[in-house]
Amino acid sequence: MATTPPVLGSAQAIGGMLDAYASSEMQRASAIQQQTGYLLQARDTLAVAEVRADLDETYAAVQTGRILQKAEADARNWQIAGNTLMRNMRQTNAALRARAAASGVALGSGSIEDVQLENVAAAMRDVDVTDLNALSARVLGFEDAMGLVQSTQLQNTLNLFQAQRQSGQYNQAAAASRQAGGMLANFTLARGVMNLAKADPFAEVGMTQRAKDREFRAAYYGPQDPLANWRRYGRED
Repeated sequence: MATTPPVLGSAQAIGGMLDAYASSEMQRASAIQQQTGYLLQARDTLAVAEVRADLDETYAAVQTGRILQKAEADARNWQIAGNTLMRNMRQTNAALRARAAASGVALGSGSIEDVQLENVAAAMRDVDVTDLNALSARVLGFEDAMGLVQSTQLQNTLNLFQAQRQSGQYNQAAAASRQAGGMLANFTLARGVMNLAKADPFAEVGMTQRAKDREFRAAYYGPQDPLANWRRYGRED
């Protein structure tokens, strides 16, 4: 039965140890790379959420300005309508007074005065409606703008909170991957050390060297008594 030469067995044992060391370092590097990837994802998640929140706030500010401008324009249109009603009332009453004066009718009495008073009352009712519509346009526009701002802020808060939770999960995954990779690398290295210790290549090399020394002494000094060597050196050389 063929046996493995001591030098070859030593080389194999040392090679296995080097292979285990290289594998452990590769596992450690892979763990660091995976941890870096998770950390980058955590950072990018927060960065994207913050940029999106800034863009949403900018868009909300633009939309709020448009809503307020539209509300103000509607309110002014209602005010213009009220002023138009007042101008039409004045023109109508002036025309009535002119016709009454041309006909010799007293302006402050009779049906002429009643018609003027009715025109004034009707015009003021319409003007009150236009003033109320103008005020409603301003109030509703302000409420719509504030509602848009508040909803945007609330949505941004929720998005940032979700991004922070997701970033925390990525950080935990990064720590776990680094720890697991380090444990696996240490286990691989420890297994290589155990295999090297079992093979004991240095003992084999020492035994080979002692065998060569015995052959040299036997050839130069002649055969020696192993018991004498044991008594002298405490071992059999």
